[in-house]
Amino acid sequence: MFDKIKDFASDFFVTGDPMILGAQVSIGLTLVAIVFVLTFFKKWGWLWREWLTSVDHKRIGIMYIICSILMLFRGGVDALLMRVQLAMPNSEFLQPEHYNQIFTTHGVIMILFMAMPLMFGLFNIVVPLQIGARDVAYPFLNSLSFWMFFWGAMLFNVSFIIGGSPDAGWLSYPPLSEMSHSPGVGEDFYIWGIQISGIGSLATGINFIVTILKMRTPGMNLMKMPMFTWSVFSSCIIIIFAFPILTVTLALLFLDRFLGAHFFTLDGGGNPMMYINLIWMWGHPEVYIVVLPAFGIFSEVVATFAKKRLFGYKSMVFAMLIISLFSFFTWAHHFFTMGSGADVNAFFAISTMLIAIPTGVKVFNWLFTMFRGKIQFTTPMLWTIAFIPCFIVGGMTGVLLSVAPADFQFHNSYFLIAHFHQVLIGGVAFGYFAGLYYWWPKMFGFRLNEHLGKWAFWLWNIGFYVCFMPQYFLGLDGMTRRTYTYSWDMGWGPLNIVSTVGGFLMGLAFLFQVWQIAHSIKFFKEHKVGSDPWDGRTLEWSIPSPAPIYNFAVLPKAEVADVVWEEKQGTVKKQPVPTTYEPIHMPKNSGIPFIMSAMWFFAGFGFVWGWMWLTIPALIGVAICMLARSFSYDTDYYIPAEEVKATEDAWRGVKV
Repeated sequence: MFDKIKDFASDFFVTGDPMILGAQVSIGLTLVAIVFVLTFFKKWGWLWREWLTSVDHKRIGIMYIICSILMLFRGGVDALLMRVQLAMPNSEFLQPEHYNQIFTTHGVIMILFMAMPLMFGLFNIVVPLQIGARDVAYPFLNSLSFWMFFWGAMLFNVSFIIGGSPDAGWLSYPPLSEMSHSPGVGEDFYIWGIQISGIGSLATGINFIVTILKMRTPGMNLMKMPMFTWSVFSSCIIIIFAFPILTVTLALLFLDRFLGAHFFTLDGGGNPMMYINLIWMWGHPEVYIVVLPAFGIFSEVVATFAKKRLFGYKSMVFAMLIISLFSFFTWAHHFFTMGSGADVNAFFAISTMLIAIPTGVKVFNWLFTMFRGKIQFTTPMLWTIAFIPCFIVGGMTGVLLSVAPADFQFHNSYFLIAHFHQVLIGGVAFGYFAGLYYWWPKMFGFRLNEHLGKWAFWLWNIGFYVCFMPQYFLGLDGMTRRTYTYSWDMGWGPLNIVSTVGGFLMGLAFLFQVWQIAHSIKFFKEHKVGSDPWDGRTLEWSIPSPAPIYNFAVLPKAEVADVVWEEKQGTVKKQPVPTTYEPIHMPKNSGIPFIMSAMWFFAGFGFVWGWMWLTIPALIGVAICMLARSFSYDTDYYIPAEEVKATEDAWRGVKV
């Protein structure tokens, strides 16, 4: 009996690696500490009522952001472990299998479980406030989307200590990801973790498209929307067309692994290149899904801190919509070397070059907005200014990669790695950091410490260039991506050491950001702000910080773009302060999204291990949750007018 348990445990848990063992102990101690704190301070009820069952878009946004910061830590540690491994020739700091797992999980976590939730967090925090809405169109679905993401991310991350992490790269190309080459459960964790969270992402895309189209405040037509909202709309259009492709692709891969189908194996007439085409039909638009909202953030920040109207509003809108369309016609540039022929390669080379045009338009728009502006060098503005040269280098190297004959030389080299990170860190991470700093006061009612923020900014930027500039030269010198180790005579050692130093500078910058948040929370009274700390332009700056649960006591009118700024300039009449209020209709919290998503987690876990005794009851649980929701009629309530008046009077300092 004991031997059977021992054998099962040795297969079930990841053993034998001291680092993973240390992580297991740390995770266990952290969980014990959380349970102890919640029990000691009797906060379980508060956690359930206020957060786990909340359908308030602002709280859901905060939960997304907390998750993304934790995932940034996890993905960042993976990156540093890789850089340590590559710092010196012939290094054996990591075992080859562990190294493969780390570069796989690093890519998946940073794209899908760090960038995406940070983006969705800002969607949730900002969009309803910018368009003058009291919530998103489907609050219940919004909560379900978050918990599907959360449990999907947990299912993926649990492979770190149970069963073993996937190790076939962040896109899991077959045949490496098939049972013939990856017989363990790591790839199944990959498939189900992404599938479950992907359903949440798709639902979020639908939710925000409907929210933007149907819930704008009176007077705000499409061409008066804030640019961040436009960028969210453009991103969500891509989401609703791209994520179904990912769902189908991973489902086919699972059928290959689970039922012995041959969609992507040559044995039964399948074709692995079909997988690569499908995954990049999602994968390349995914880059634009995460970068377009960053463009919207830069547009808001530039206009606010240059004290000028955004230059070329209409051209910016059309540029983002064109990028949304073109993003679906560039996927094959990721594998020019496949051998599709000159005509196919020429088509995708030209389409890739064309997408640089609307991207370049936006850079000029931001530069002309700053031209002769009264620029304030706040932390959000610094991130925006730093983005421009960084993204230009990333864009130009992207154009180099789009030249099919040249790509045969760059393909799968560190040149590509440098380009990819230049775009995604310089474009996406810098953008979301700018957005986080910019809207933090609206979320919590206090600013983050600017002094520590500038330390973090400079360390991030210096570290970034020290880390990734050498990688262009490593790629030109022949170093290929996913290289585990190399010999002294390759001559790659010095540049790799420099790159590793840069990586650790970025890690230090992250610690400064954590310190900044902790310090600002501790001394939040010193950093407390009113409703409009940045002298902003759009509707979110017209209500208290943090916003009340109903957002707007009376729906505002937005007859012009940047209505709050125009009111302050006196170009439009200020909206009168309401004297009477009406009860406000709001959705009730629900525990069903949390429970249903947890059921999906168990169903996925059962599929991973082939435990139908777990999967079938879990799927029945999902069905019961859906029925329970269908027959729920007590789903809303009204905030009394007296309560709204009391809240508004307190904010305006009215003495009763």
